[in-house]
Parts: sequence; C-alpha cells; structure tokens
Amino acid sequence: MYFVSAKLFSDFISPSLPSQFILRVDKSCKLRVNRLVNCCCSEKDPTSGSQGSSFSRTQTYALLKQQLELAAKSEDYEAAARLRDSLKVFEEEEPVLRLQRLLKEAIADERFQDAAKYRDELKEIAPHILLKCTSDASTLGVRVQVTSIYIEGRSQPSRGLYFFAYRIRITNNSDHPIQLLRRHWIITDANGKIENVYGIGVIGEQPVIRPDTSFEYSSACPLSTPSGRMEGDYEMKHIDRVGARTFNVLIAPFSLSTTGDAI
Repeated sequence: MYFVSAKLFSDFISPSLPSQFILRVDKSCKLRVNRLVNCCCSEKDPTSGSQGSSFSRTQTYALLKQQLELAAKSEDYEAAARLRDSLKVFEEEEPVLRLQRLLKEAIADERFQDAAKYRDELKEIAPHILLKCTSDASTLGVRVQVTSIYIEGRSQPSRGLYFFAYRIRITNNSDHPIQLLRRHWIITDANGKIENVYGIGVIGEQPVIRPDTSFEYSSACPLSTPSGRMEGDYEMKHIDRVGARTFNVLIAPFSLSTTGDAI
C-alpha cells in the first residue's frame, strides 16, 4: 500500500490574553490560582449557571483543571490540593461529570451492571460525551479514519476558545480511482449549537486517490466549549468512468474534547 501525505493546520488566529493575565501567569502558579478566582468570582458565582456569569460551568471546569496541572508542575502542592478539592465539589454538583466519574469507577471495580446504568444515563443527558476522539467508517470501498486532539498551546479557556486539531486518512479500497470534490462538516459544541461547513476539496486540493492508496491531511477546529463533536461527508466521483455520478462518503462522528477519551 502507498500513501500520499499532505499536512496543514488551519491558521486560526486567537485573540491575545490581557497583559495583566500574562504577567500573572509568568510569575508563579500561586498568582495563576488567584487570577482564576478573581475571574470566576467577578459578577456571579460561575457554578450557578446564571446567564450573567462571566464564565460558563464548562469554562470554569476547564480552567480549574488547567490550573491544577500548572500547580502540580510547579510543585505548589498547597494550591494543587485546594484546586483538587474544588474540582471534586464541582464534579459532585454537575450531573455529567458525576456520572463520568461513577462510570469510570464502576468499570475499574468490574461492577458492570452499575457501569451499564451510568452509561445509559449519560446517553440520555449528554450523548456526545460517550464518543471517542477517533472514528472509522467505510462507504463503497472508501475508508475514512479520523483522530482528534486538543491543542492547549493555542487555546484560551478564559476567553472561551478551545482549539482542536484532527488528522484524517482516506483509503481507497475499491477497484476504481476516485477524486475528492467537496467536503461537508457538521460541528456541534457542548451547548448543542450546530454549524454546517461546506467547502471545495480539502486543504486547497481535490486529491485523486488510486486503488490501494491513501491520502492524509490535518486541519483544525476552534470551539467555544471544552467539548463537542464533528461528523460529515465527502462528495467523490470515480474518474475512470465517463459520466459517472458523484457519491457521498461518510465521516463518522468523533469527539472534540479537552480531556481526550473520557471513558
């Protein structure tokens, strides 16, 4: 099997953090924690779910986790302990987070009946949570494999910006050469907001993929929430058949998540 490879991360430019935020981040983890508390408490309690809050619950949770990692890395264990306790309280108050924790514990303890119950409850209230950060689907001999990853260095949770990259491999297992003509993405964030994106080809190309070869490329997607999902399809045609109709190739749903595969 031969591989045709193309690499590109879409050039999304994120707004800069305020200078005072950067100054606090550069000084010490303790100042970072203080900054987080000041941001989260400015206006209303972020865990109240109020529309007037400067942070949503998902943004607050992502910030707490980020600060915990920073505190642990800089060996500020006192701050790390406080943040760990805050996260535990937060998780107990948030149904999705609580069910995720209970599901993980049930699987680890081999309590599979409990695990099935928690999984079903999660499906009811947050079906996208159970998606993996990978997907794999075949249509008419064309296989599409996807892997997504969170790019922390280009994300700004304090501004509601979460940056995800994804890599796609398209393999032609059919007996005919094909050409990718158009793409269609359905992007859904954690709040249920749906965006449809249409475009010609991928990364500026309309690649021809011959039998038993693959085409790979990378791109990126910004979200305003710490998790979401993507799915879609490619419009393709067989180029060895005169007047052949185009056909759609499925891109199966996959997760965009700051924590990777949650389960």
